[in-house]
Amino acid sequence: MSEHKYDLEERLLTFAVRIIAVTESMKRTRAGSHMADQLLRSGTAPYGQQAEAEGAESRADFIHKLSICYKELRETRRWLRLIQRAGLVVDPRRLDELVAESEELGKIFAASVRTAQRNRKSHT
Repeated sequence: MSEHKYDLEERLLTFAVRIIAVTESMKRTRAGSHMADQLLRSGTAPYGQQAEAEGAESRADFIHKLSICYKELRETRRWLRLIQRAGLVVDPRRLDELVAESEELGKIFAASVRTAQRNRKSHT
């Protein structure tokens, strides 16, 4: 089980590094700077939040922190799509893999939240 956690941690770290690279490469227009800031916040947050979830003080705290990861990944996906559509990077198609990864990570966290909620109900 610890290997699975490590894989998710590594995947979130790689995702955050890729988000940083995208934000650093974006066009420095007013819109580009604004969206780069938003993407940087939402796209790097899940890496830290997942660590917070691992140290949760209760099952409810764990679910809450996992939910934040899920919300941040959904937000990141939206910013990536907007940045693509607005042409704020040199090659918008290069963001396709990041959009897909944000979707996959989001599905992982959504499933984790559902499982934790189901387990909480069965233990009460």
